[in-house]
Order: sequence, then C-alpha cells, then structure tokens
Amino acid sequence: MKKEISSDTKVAELMLYLRLSQIFVNEEYKAGKFKIPVHLAMGHEAIAIAVSDVLAPEDKLVLSHRNIAYNVARAGHIRPILDEYLLKPTGLAKAKLGSMNLINPERNVIYTSSILGNNFSVSSGIAMAEKVRVSAGVTFVLGGDGSIEEGSFYESLTIMKTLGLRVVVIIENNGWSLATRIRERRCPIDLEKFASALDIPYLLLSGNDVEVYERKIFEARERVLKENGPICIEVSVETLGDWRGPQTPEFPEGKYINYHAGPSPSVDIFKHAPSGILKENAEDPLFVLQGKIGKEKFAELAEKVFEKLKKELA
Repeated sequence: MKKEISSDTKVAELMLYLRLSQIFVNEEYKAGKFKIPVHLAMGHEAIAIAVSDVLAPEDKLVLSHRNIAYNVARAGHIRPILDEYLLKPTGLAKAKLGSMNLINPERNVIYTSSILGNNFSVSSGIAMAEKVRVSAGVTFVLGGDGSIEEGSFYESLTIMKTLGLRVVVIIENNGWSLATRIRERRCPIDLEKFASALDIPYLLLSGNDVEVYERKIFEARERVLKENGPICIEVSVETLGDWRGPQTPEFPEGKYINYHAGPSPSVDIFKHAPSGILKENAEDPLFVLQGKIGKEKFAELAEKVFEKLKKELA
C-alpha cells in the first residue's frame, strides 16, 4: 500500500487548528476554569498530525498524559475535549476521564495513562492480544523523554522484541523533566544505543516537517508489519510556552523555565492569533509550515481557522 501524503492546505489547517485550540484552552486555564490538570503540547503538532494520518483503521493508539494534540487531531474538534476538561456531561468521555486518561476508542485512541511509563506495559499487552487474534494492525505508543527512565520502558521493549510484537514506540524528547532541563538533572540516555542492544530498529525525527514525518512513520509501520517486531522512534520537539522565575543576581530577568502542566502565562490569544506562531524558527512546526506554503496563504488559512474556532467555542 502506498501512503498518500496530506496536502499542504490540509496540514496547514489542521496544524493551525491544533495550535489555536490549545491557545484557547490556555486562556480558559489562565481564567481558572479547570479543576483538573491539563498538559498542553504547543510545538508537538507536527508529530501528532503525522501519526494520526498514518494510522490505519485496524491500528491502536496508546498515549501519555500529554495527549491533547493527538486527541484533537483524531477527534477533529476541540469542543468535546474542552467540555471534558470542564467536566461537562457533553465531554468526550462524559466527564469521566478528564485530560490525562482521555481516550476515544472510535478514533483508535484506546488507552491513555497518567502514570509515567505505564502505557508501555499496556501497549505490550495490547500488541500481544492483537498477535493472538492475528490482527493486521499495529500498536502505536507515545511517551516522553522522562518515561524512558522507568523500568517498565526497558522491560516492555524487551518483551516486545522477544515476543515479536508489532509496536511503533515513539518518544517525544523535549529536553525537560517537569521544570528542569534533562541535562541539569541526569546523565544522557542514548536511546539509539539502547534500541541497538535489543536489536530494535531506531529512527530519529527532527525538523517539524509533517510530510517527512508521515513518510518516515509510514515506512516504520510497514517495517513493523514485515519484520514482526517493534521499532523505536525518537522525535525532537519543543514544548512552546514558558514562564520566568524570580529575578536573581545570576538571572536578572528571571530564569527561563518550561512549564510542565497548567497554563503558560507567556501565551496570549490576542498576541498570537490568528497565526498562533510562538517562535520564528524551526522549533515551531507552524513556522516550518509557513516557509513551505508562503506567508500569504498561511495568513489566509490562519484567519479562516481562527474564525472557525471562535464560532465553535462561542
């Protein structure tokens, strides 16, 4: 089967929708409207769209606590997800799951874990069940760079390889652990070497080009089906939005801190709409996309998506 890459227009509209819908959620968060924690993922849009587009009807998607970009990409609308965050009966899960455990089985999202690393163990069980059923599907599981420190990650990859399970393991590496940079907290973990030690294929994605990501992930899925074993993909991402710590002699403007959960005070719907761009460099998927389709078309689509969102959330 040949993979058809999404058109630039389709990608632009969806990426803008993911970004702007998260900015709307951020505004609600700043207004104190949520009784549950929400982990935003502005900057993760490219990989979320690529994974969503590659999924086949028979595939399963297992997510982590930072799942908003994937859930919005799969659902296609923010309203039922926002209602879930607001614990309304009109929510995607009728106010029963909140954010960190939000699933959407009708759109392939069958498990989401609020426990760090737990989703790797669960995805192993899902993939084993699929093997017993002789399913043609592949299990995709998402985790962050912090989750690879958990024992369940190492145990699960060993099981996946030993039992020949069809799993695409995707690790989003944003270089942060809570509000601390990974390099400040622990030694580097070379994921490629670890995968190699288990004879698991490894792939590194960076650059936020959805077309490239889709092609590479599709190829990874095909390889998993052909070789009947897992593959490990590491994705370099930037979780956009930040806040500043208190002013000190060492940090006169306040130390830059990347938020883990909760609202980002530096993100403002009026400042960033309608384009939603937070960084004018390759760390921002929207900036990369704008370079591909041109500023004029990008601005036109941004205004279109912005107006659509305002009507949806009115």
